[in-house]
Amino acid sequence: MTETTELPERESMEFDVVIVGAGPAGLAAAIRLKQVNPELSVVVLEKGAEVGAHILSGAVVDPIGVDRLLPGWREDADHPFKTEVTADHFLVLGPAGSIRLPNMMMPPLMNNHGNYIVSLGNVCRWLATKAEELGVEIYPGFAAAEVLYDDDGAVIGVATGDMGIEKNGEPGPNYTRGMELRGKYTLIGEGVRGSLAKQLIAKFDLQKDREPQKFGIGIKELWQVKPENHRPGLVQHSFGWPLGMKTGGGSFLYHLEDNLVAVGFVVHLNYKNPYLYPFEEFQRFKTHPAIRSTFEGGKRLSYGARAITEGGYQSVPKLSFPGGALIGCSAGLVNVPRIKGSHNAVLSGMLAAERIAAAIAAGRSHDEVAEIENDWRASDIGRDLKRVRNVKPLWSKFGTAIGVALGGLDMWTNTLLGFSFFGTLKHGKTDAQSLEPASQHKPIAYPKPDGVLTFDRLSSVFLSNTNHEEDQPVHLQVKDMALQKSSELGIYAGPSTRYCPAGVYEWVEKDGDKTFVINAQNCVHCKTCDIKDPNQNINWVPPQGGEGPVYPNM
Repeated sequence: MTETTELPERESMEFDVVIVGAGPAGLAAAIRLKQVNPELSVVVLEKGAEVGAHILSGAVVDPIGVDRLLPGWREDADHPFKTEVTADHFLVLGPAGSIRLPNMMMPPLMNNHGNYIVSLGNVCRWLATKAEELGVEIYPGFAAAEVLYDDDGAVIGVATGDMGIEKNGEPGPNYTRGMELRGKYTLIGEGVRGSLAKQLIAKFDLQKDREPQKFGIGIKELWQVKPENHRPGLVQHSFGWPLGMKTGGGSFLYHLEDNLVAVGFVVHLNYKNPYLYPFEEFQRFKTHPAIRSTFEGGKRLSYGARAITEGGYQSVPKLSFPGGALIGCSAGLVNVPRIKGSHNAVLSGMLAAERIAAAIAAGRSHDEVAEIENDWRASDIGRDLKRVRNVKPLWSKFGTAIGVALGGLDMWTNTLLGFSFFGTLKHGKTDAQSLEPASQHKPIAYPKPDGVLTFDRLSSVFLSNTNHEEDQPVHLQVKDMALQKSSELGIYAGPSTRYCPAGVYEWVEKDGDKTFVINAQNCVHCKTCDIKDPNQNINWVPPQGGEGPVYPNM
């Protein structure tokens, strides 16, 4: 917006606690706050059009968090935990065959028995009803776009984004000013690489003395398969082909109820080859003989993608800051080898809620609730992450074959002996710094999609129900377009055209020159561009509230 445009004052609302993000962490925090003190006023902001619309995960859930939050949940007829894990398979894939690893080789923490295969979006919808029954206010369709500070620099709340801004940055005919939501404390549970969390980490130097955060890109499809191909409760993980031994990643097949199978593929974003195409690696994976038979005669129902935090124990930023705290995936609490984070998200929301409720009861506000930071490593969250802290750096350092074996050994020693021979390893480079110039690599030839088992990106994005109003400022901000051309294209051969799972970015020939085109309306909010751009030249910010994907059962 131009400096001459005079904006009306924003209206404001006051609460005891403001929570950004209606994911497992935010909703657990809201519920726990009201359980501790029903008189507290609590609001949850959600940028998706409805609770669960932007939630995407595998997901196999360890119920430890829900058991503590809602101890009687199994008696609730409407709960979404319908499919208990009945079988665990671990496969190593080669180009034409596979080897199943004996379950007895796997550390006990990798055992999924007692866990549930779910749609995490549906879990969040269910948690939202529990929160509202307790008096929590939930506002879907409102994206928190700005952090509010007092004169001392403490966080005092957030503001939602203005609606109806046109592409030129000026208010349009349907312009509506955003709302300020102020609280004694603010919890940030935006998920992976949240735009406000990124600002707060920088402002308060929360990453100081921590390792860089690491990420993966997870791509998922939901299929309805033929009854004879369906095994309710089967959890199958694999690694190896089609990724080379130097590129980290793996896959999952989760058999839910009603002949539904969730299939996903994760590529660690510290890959070096700019020609690597995670979406195409996923499509290729489904053609493996050990995989394709599950989907023959089936129908693809949904598609989505999301970044995953993978840094673990040594990369978790300081959680508390003046006026609030980071929770859930905004804090990076995923257990990488288990491919699970929702249990820690719920536990982190509960821990933050209990410490903040105590602070408010003591008459405090807008100060740093350092108890959140001081307590999490001694909690079940810290114990969960500490045991697996070296799996990711070992994999990155030694490649898939040796790194996975050493990671398994390290998990065993942590489980049996309570320590690691490796101590606590470092991650080193960021994922952006890991990318190498195109001159050091060769392009990869990927097969064309058949439209039956394998698909292109645009038909996939269609299934994500993604929608953005086109006449608004682009929410994918390129800081320096000249640098994008000279480096991202000139040195790295335009990796944005490949790492994006939604076809947002293109380098288009125009009048003999290359132009960077951003198809922002395709964006599924995975944040990969914000993470992997080699120059950190792309900044993801929220579009208008309610826009983006609408995942029904993901």
